[in-house]
Amino acid sequence: MRELVYYVAVSLDGRIAGPGGEFDFYPAGDDEQAAAYSAWMNERYPETVPTALRAAHGLADAPNLHFDTVLMGLGTYRAVLDAGITSPYRHLRQYVVSSTLGVGPDPNVTVVKDSPLELVRKLKAEEGKDIWLCGGGRLAGSLLPEIDRLIIKSYPVVAGAGIPAFDGAFDPTLFSVTERRSFANDVTATWFTRR
Repeated sequence: MRELVYYVAVSLDGRIAGPGGEFDFYPAGDDEQAAAYSAWMNERYPETVPTALRAAHGLADAPNLHFDTVLMGLGTYRAVLDAGITSPYRHLRQYVVSSTLGVGPDPNVTVVKDSPLELVRKLKAEEGKDIWLCGGGRLAGSLLPEIDRLIIKSYPVVAGAGIPAFDGAFDPTLFSVTERRSFANDVTATWFTRR
């Protein structure tokens, strides 16, 4: 059965973006450190690199190893839409959960107005690779009952305010650490599985 995996970068205070959706405050380290970290993560999860950047990262023909579907909230999608990109992950099935977006601006992006829980349950019942929950915090909060695994890239910065990784009802949910890796740029990646 397919699983829903929340793969996301967070600050030390649990923010995935700033108050205005900013994500450029994550420290990358020096050029060599940033390159080594990016190369390792991109080789392991090539499908999480936006389509427009895949060639520059040497991933133009890289197969989708873990995910064949991406799920985004409107805030996550709006960041790329405002940059003029209507289909950020053309190499994946793309869903945007939004009650306000209306008709999607790209035929490769499906806008879902109804319950994201129902959508995820339907997607999980299909054959295929796992489903990548790309963001945002409200969507992750509403989908917490269906999140099977987490991949958290923790950056050594405190945002102070912004969009939390999970923004939903109080619902303590236990996960177990299955892997952890630290990088020279002080980023720590941790893999969790629902208990």
